[in-house]
Amino acid sequence: MTKNFKWLFLVALTFVACNSDEDVVVDANSSDGLPLTAGTADFSKYVAVGNSLTAGFSDGALFIEGQKGSWTNIISQQFALVGGGEYRIPFMSDNLGGFSINGSQFPQTGVRTYWNGCSPTAVSGISSTVLGASIASNGPYNNVGIPGARCIDLVTAGYAGSSPYFGRIATAPNQTVLEYASSQSPTFFSLWIGNNDVLGYALAGGDTNFAQITPSVGPIGIGFDSSYNALIDGLTANGAKGVVGNVPFVTTIPNFTTVSVTPVAPYKYFTDVDQGVGCAVYSVSPSDIATINTINASVLGPIKQILTLYGQGNRIQLLSTTTSNPILMVDETLSDLSAEITGAALASGNPQLMALAPFLGPTFGKARHTKAGDLIPLASSTAIASNAPLPPGVPADLGKYGITYPMSDRFVLIPSEIEELRVATEAYNVTIKAAADAKGLAFVDANAILSQVNNGGLIYNGYTMTSNFVTGNSFSLDGVHPSPKGYALIANKFIEAINTTYGSNLRGPNLGGYRILFPASL
Repeated sequence: MTKNFKWLFLVALTFVACNSDEDVVVDANSSDGLPLTAGTADFSKYVAVGNSLTAGFSDGALFIEGQKGSWTNIISQQFALVGGGEYRIPFMSDNLGGFSINGSQFPQTGVRTYWNGCSPTAVSGISSTVLGASIASNGPYNNVGIPGARCIDLVTAGYAGSSPYFGRIATAPNQTVLEYASSQSPTFFSLWIGNNDVLGYALAGGDTNFAQITPSVGPIGIGFDSSYNALIDGLTANGAKGVVGNVPFVTTIPNFTTVSVTPVAPYKYFTDVDQGVGCAVYSVSPSDIATINTINASVLGPIKQILTLYGQGNRIQLLSTTTSNPILMVDETLSDLSAEITGAALASGNPQLMALAPFLGPTFGKARHTKAGDLIPLASSTAIASNAPLPPGVPADLGKYGITYPMSDRFVLIPSEIEELRVATEAYNVTIKAAADAKGLAFVDANAILSQVNNGGLIYNGYTMTSNFVTGNSFSLDGVHPSPKGYALIANKFIEAINTTYGSNLRGPNLGGYRILFPASL
């Protein structure tokens, strides 16, 4: 069985490379032919507050060209045509992304990826943005988008010590992001926050040992509601107007919709010779079929028989030699049948099962195959068929994650966890809309927009924007953050909301002027 189960996407490189990097020309007139106006808004001091979406994060990293293409920078260029002032961005040092420390890439912040024609690939090099180096003296910066920030982080003193992105621009160790933004006395602001308050939990497969959903209720810095209202109160304290966006549901982004619940093709069960040129292409070989049949006969078949005795045979299915197969996983919501499996194996009379009984019971007590309703994050696919630690005497072939050894629940979002995310997101969005209404702020229903993008697509400027990974125009290669064209779409939607609320007559950018994805070299 192969150890490398990376997912494969055969997409024409010409599609990814289309749209050149020419500068976008800003038209001096609005789309209705009338002069551009600010309406009742004052854009002379615009400050953008948020997370990586505000910063321009893309392809798994923050880098100069991505920052230039952020939706906030795009709308600031429109503001400049009607009296808007300078929009300062805390640029990274290069187009690699992430931070370096002692001459090596800081592992928690990798470099960006590009599409090599087969799969996302990290660009070569080490970031010249040094971890811990401050650029605060060159500020203040109008783009206060902090990658990784949750709503509760923006009002937490000392956050600069745990966020390298905020740490490089903060002017004092205990300064909050809200204080940093408010100190600039903005006349207009944007606030798009809350995504990370659910995203971390989703990316961790609902494992609370790795991340938790921010509760709606709780004091400032603990609960979403009080923290969000504190942000709005602080940003509007001097009479500033602004625009806010709500939180899209995670099921609308390709990080959770690309990998199917049956991602393991039959040809992947045995190490074959690559039949393709460039991208890996394999065929189902006799060795693949023999391996699958052995797994069915020696492991999955007997386990399924035992579970059937207890009315739980549907947890496990035999693997197909002709169609793609599901992932074997642990579902912590299932009743634990460890003792029953161990006892049945010991009583089977089968020497192999009897010898493996102490291993099979605890290993398969809460195991099942993935099924409709589960969501598998992109990164989980790389763990399939990696080696699990096995006790002495257990054959190595029984230690293949996702095939003969159940993957941890943290690699899969199960329906109950998806429901937790839905409930939390809807609660956040009620708070966001109420705050916008109370202050008379422009409001962008980002959740509805991304739902449309995910469900059939949204046509804008002649482009069909979908959430299809790589080919859908809207998202970058990390499956979470927008592509350049996707950021341009977001900028248009924020401008539409601003025009509606404040009577301004700003023109949004034409999506045709923006790339689909960034190339290897910038």
